[in-house]
Amino acid sequence: MINALSSVTGVSQIGSVAKSLFESKDSSATGQVTPGQQTGQTFGEVLGNMAVQAVNDIKLGEVKSFEGIQGKASTREVVDAVMQAEQALQTAIAFRDKIVSAYLDITKMQI
Repeated sequence: MINALSSVTGVSQIGSVAKSLFESKDSSATGQVTPGQQTGQTFGEVLGNMAVQAVNDIKLGEVKSFEGIQGKASTREVVDAVMQAEQALQTAIAFRDKIVSAYLDITKMQI
């Protein structure tokens, strides 16, 4: 099972994290966030929450797979959990690739 990333703390739903990015604490009449207005979470917190959620999805996929082998979970539950884990892994890989690409672009810049 995945225990190497257990040092990452905080659990949050990706949907609620994304929603909180676009909502302000002080709801204005229009409901829009003005530039420079704080939304309550930093970029690092959002990425951290997404990483935690990805790890939790992968762990759930493993647990459901073992439960399916033991006959404790239906095929539908196993397939749903594994597909969600696969999507979380693909998202994490896409983020990693973009971060590495941005880092390489920065290292190529002339000072």
